[in-house]
Amino acid sequence: MEFLNNLVNTVNGLVWGPPMLVLILGTGLFLMIFLKFMPLTRIGTGFALMWRGRAKGDDSTGEISPFQALMTSLAATVGTGNIAGVATAIFLGGPGALFWMWCTALVGMATKYCEVVLAVHYREKDDRGEHVGGPMYAIKNGLGKKWVWLGTAFAIFGGLAGFGIGNMVQVNSMAHALETTFAVPLWMTGLLTMVVVGLVILGGIRRIGVVAASLVPFMCLAYLIAAVVVLVVNASAIPAAFDLIFTHAFTPIAATGGFAGAAVMAAIRFGVARGIFSNEAGLGTAGIAQAAGTTTSSVRSGMIGMLGTFIDTIIVCSMTGLAIICTGVWTSGESGAALSAAAFESAMPGIGGIILTIALVVFAFTTILGWSYFGEKCWEFLVGTRAIWPFRVIWVLAVPFGAIAQLDFAWLLADTLNGLMAIPNLVSLLLLSPVVVKLTKEYFARS
Repeated sequence: MEFLNNLVNTVNGLVWGPPMLVLILGTGLFLMIFLKFMPLTRIGTGFALMWRGRAKGDDSTGEISPFQALMTSLAATVGTGNIAGVATAIFLGGPGALFWMWCTALVGMATKYCEVVLAVHYREKDDRGEHVGGPMYAIKNGLGKKWVWLGTAFAIFGGLAGFGIGNMVQVNSMAHALETTFAVPLWMTGLLTMVVVGLVILGGIRRIGVVAASLVPFMCLAYLIAAVVVLVVNASAIPAAFDLIFTHAFTPIAATGGFAGAAVMAAIRFGVARGIFSNEAGLGTAGIAQAAGTTTSSVRSGMIGMLGTFIDTIIVCSMTGLAIICTGVWTSGESGAALSAAAFESAMPGIGGIILTIALVVFAFTTILGWSYFGEKCWEFLVGTRAIWPFRVIWVLAVPFGAIAQLDFAWLLADTLNGLMAIPNLVSLLLLSPVVVKLTKEYFARS
């Protein structure tokens, strides 16, 4: 077991090392330039399309509305990474890590736009008549049969990673947060979560879409309001917080209080890695959800889909990071969710920690729902629609196990598989980028 643990640790270091981070950022920057910065200049159009996309539209072009597709994608990405991930990035890389999270998100909007455009453009119908898409289908239908192995690799990585990063790790975070704050036994959280998750995902993407569209906007708004309260209480510290962020994005930061100090490379590495972990730009998952949306235009779907990165990182992660830095708790020596909780508690004594625990629980729960669909489509690509019901049953049964298990190795393995998903996806994005540009030009020439 020790050998296996060391092996996965080594692979994880390579997967999330500088070459991969450069590849993800470089691909995003290349696509942003290739698109002539359209994802940034058309962000207002994206929000307008998102608002109009609340209506379901023609059933023959998808199973859920474009808005529900975006909320399903956000359900999977707005999770523990927005609370614990941001805190970990600041703990390991200092305040400058937040700047590199922003950079990751800005170029990541181009990456996610392209992922969704290709997923919708190359989607197909399965033998149940439902639309399916994502990097594996874009590779198969866009690059041809000789590249199918690459799509298969993506589906294997995604199908396995989901059980860790999108299921057991999430419920484990929920269970420990509830045990610490409300003394709820781990097994009880696991059992209740299993029942609720089962009720939702056994109804398929239509039920997941409805629940996500109801829950995600509410949870994001409620969390942002709580974070604004923290910032209002510490308003005088906001200018100094931005100074810390921009200064230490490019200069090392010395040890202070419980903070061990960090080099610039640490700020870049952990800012980029945690940013990608949070918004999943480059991993290809957003396209899987958007491919189920009712749409007649892959470009419209792309402009809606790219908002997921903006909302997740530029808005939600920024509020967490600013709360941690403004309150000064980033030098306390705490890490992860405990660091975020300390920030909220310092501004709202007695209730701050409770609010953060509730946010963490809801965020983690919706991630389990969103990732269940991603994992299902990966296994469907590998073995066909006969995999759907067995997958759903196994997914639901994995939930209580995740609540009570020690998941250090599972977390490490899932994190590694999660990173490996990026390689097939980024290769397909680079090879198929001319298709995206052509579709984009044609769309705006008509509109």
